[in-house]
Amino acid sequence: MSIAISDEHAELASTMRSWAASLDGSTLARAAEGEPGAAFADAWKGATDMGLPLIAVAESSGGGGGGALDLAVVLEACAHELVPGALLGPTVAAGVLERAGTDDAHAALAGLAVGSLVTVAVPTSSGLTVLDAPGAEQVIAPVGDAWHLLPADALDVESCVGPDLTRRYARGTVTGEGAPLPSVDTALVRRLLVTALAAEASGTARWCLATAVDYAQVREQFGRPIGSFQAVKHLCVEMLETCEAITAAAWDVSAASAAGEQQWSFAADVAAVVCLDGAVDVAKTCIQVLGGIGFTFEHDAHLYLRRALASRALVPGSDTSALALADRAAAGVRREVEVDLEGRDAPVRPGVREDAERIAALPDGERRAALVESGLLTPHWPTPYGRAADAVTQLVIDQELARVGVTRPDLVIAAWAVPTILEHGTEAQRERFVRPSLLGELVWCQLFSEPGSGSDLASLRTKAVRVDGGWRLTGQKVWTSMATQADWAICLARTDPDAPQHQGITYFLVDMAHSDGLDVRPLREITGEALFNEVFLDDVFVPDECVVAAPGDGWRLARTTLANERVAMATVRLSSSTERAVEIAAEQELSIPEMVEVGRSVALATVCSLLSVRSTLRRLAGQGPGAESSVSKLLGVRSRQDASELVVRLRGDGLLFADTRDRGEDPLGAEVWEQLNTRCLSIAGGTTQILRNVAGERLLGLPR
Repeated sequence: MSIAISDEHAELASTMRSWAASLDGSTLARAAEGEPGAAFADAWKGATDMGLPLIAVAESSGGGGGGALDLAVVLEACAHELVPGALLGPTVAAGVLERAGTDDAHAALAGLAVGSLVTVAVPTSSGLTVLDAPGAEQVIAPVGDAWHLLPADALDVESCVGPDLTRRYARGTVTGEGAPLPSVDTALVRRLLVTALAAEASGTARWCLATAVDYAQVREQFGRPIGSFQAVKHLCVEMLETCEAITAAAWDVSAASAAGEQQWSFAADVAAVVCLDGAVDVAKTCIQVLGGIGFTFEHDAHLYLRRALASRALVPGSDTSALALADRAAAGVRREVEVDLEGRDAPVRPGVREDAERIAALPDGERRAALVESGLLTPHWPTPYGRAADAVTQLVIDQELARVGVTRPDLVIAAWAVPTILEHGTEAQRERFVRPSLLGELVWCQLFSEPGSGSDLASLRTKAVRVDGGWRLTGQKVWTSMATQADWAICLARTDPDAPQHQGITYFLVDMAHSDGLDVRPLREITGEALFNEVFLDDVFVPDECVVAAPGDGWRLARTTLANERVAMATVRLSSSTERAVEIAAEQELSIPEMVEVGRSVALATVCSLLSVRSTLRRLAGQGPGAESSVSKLLGVRSRQDASELVVRLRGDGLLFADTRDRGEDPLGAEVWEQLNTRCLSIAGGTTQILRNVAGERLLGLPR
């Protein structure tokens, strides 16, 4: 999925991609390979004719009146098609000039509108680097501690053909005078540059992903498409994970440009950590998947790698941004994303607010029942158990309950079991199980996984044999949390051993409290605790009224969810371990490498939350979930595991004396427990490797 979420942005992206592709940027780049002064005039003329450099500038300043997200969509599309020549420098210059607000700045904007090339010169480790120098008439550059708008002849520049064949940079030295831009500083220029580069990184990475996947679908080795090989499939899905992270960060830094300096700076640091390195990594992996053809000059892949490498060099190393991000987080800054409901909440908010305030006024012991009665506990469920709430109403309910401090109880496994009963069960089953589960009177566990069928549930061996009035279940289940407390279980068992694997499975409801033949044995995990259990079923009787749907429907039921699935309130929160790492950074003096690690943890945790925000926005736009939903578990697992390990590393040799058995009294013991416990995250609910196989086949279309 691209930066675009709304229909308008999707249409803009499509239009821009068509125009950009018509330029045939890779051919132009190769043709001008030996020309240091190549300005790619046709591309610049086309861009100015469409008003691209000023698309985000207000109409009152002579621009197109769009926003930063419009510009991000444009830059992403142009980078995807490798548009050569001036565009990056002028768009950054336009942002600087609009914010400068001087008469000279307004005049320069007017010039940009009719094709006069205005660019920027940024300080880099090698001196002053002028973007898009050939053909420039004016340059925004630092002069001492201030920034000035200079005529091009006030700089001594030396253009060259660098690694990026689609652009021309120049080393520059200021030799003359220009007009001061008093409200402009280096931090502003950097934010504008990172915002633009992040959008371009998204386009670069997405071209590389699409190119690698297309090739993996058709290139054959050993008689099979290489995309069917797990190693190649995982490379492509890892590219997808990185692409989604890049796009989320690029989208957010553009949105944050209107949210104030503090929020924009935080988002820019996240983008600098995630996007620029990420685009390089994806481009390198693309060449790896392409193999020998990707290493040839004739293939375009190296041009995208060259673009990504050059773009990354324009911004101080990502470690610098990670360090700044750690400092910001330690000072209490977090990314605060607000979802604009565009007035669609007005019809429902008063009623929801009244209900929320009424429930908040009740004693704690009465709130759950009130939440159930009002439908606010599970608003996405159908009436009378919920409100059949659409995405907007769900978010309003979240916001209003949060405002009055009402926390909804976690339904745990009931959140899986009950929707299946609602959708596929009988009226008697709904009457028997739904309301008591909502009230917390019934606790559920899940009897799915087996010793020989974890991620591969279709291979389960627990059998169910037809008897008078029901079924007899025999087999072994494992990794069952809450089995010792559960009143009921959802259970998959094979009822037709002769049917194909996915067709011979039935969905049962097992009475854990009263059934004979059940043996629950706790399993101690690596934490030393026993949250999981083995469950042995020895001729356990399940009556016909506890079969959900028809025999043989179990696989379909196990995979189904309600059409109006839960939409979470769009907020950006760091994981608990990342927050703990930030606390440690604020409490004690860490080394620079340690602070860099904290900053990287903050960046990844922020991106994981941004993926959820973008998924929510898609639902609000009436769209199905995008790729963000599918990769958020993969990235979220990495974030939580890495962050919990980082916390323990920051504690040094204190690890040797941590008591994980008494984590309530020993904070370090709790931190070590968390590190050990998070190892299950890449196993539970489908291993990371299996999920990458699934994502490769279902999202990317790679062959099985």
